This record gives sequence, C-alpha cells and structure tokens, in this order.
Amino acid sequence: MWTISIADIDIWRTAWLMVERYGDGAGFETAARADELMEAGDLDGAATWQRILDAVDELQRTQRTADELVN
Repeated sequence: MWTISIADIDIWRTAWLMVERYGDGAGFETAARADELMEAGDLDGAATWQRILDAVDELQRTQRTADELVN
C-alpha cells in the first residue's frame, strides 16, 4: 500500500474553499467527510481531512491563545 502526501498549501486551499462554501458549517462538513472516510477504512483520506479540519478551525478562529504573540 502507498501513501500520498498532500502539500500544506493544498490543505489550506481546501480549507479556504470549505469555509467559502459552508461558512460557519465548514467545520461540521469537514469533520463529517473525515468520519465517512474513517468508517470506510480510508485512513489516509481521513487523516488528510483531519488536517483540513485543523486548517478550517484556524481560519475561523477569532481569539489568540494565551501564549500567542501579536505581530
């Protein structure tokens, strides 16, 4: 079995598209896709969509963490 590595830029592009398409529901839709792939046994696909979910969460984040610096 082989593994495909998805470039970070493609993860962020997909996350941005999910936010554009689903707005506030982007996280739910992205998580649902990751769950579907996990249930189907596609661990690589599920891992990729989990990365996309992490990026969606970051794009929609509105507050800094306690230790985050301000530019």
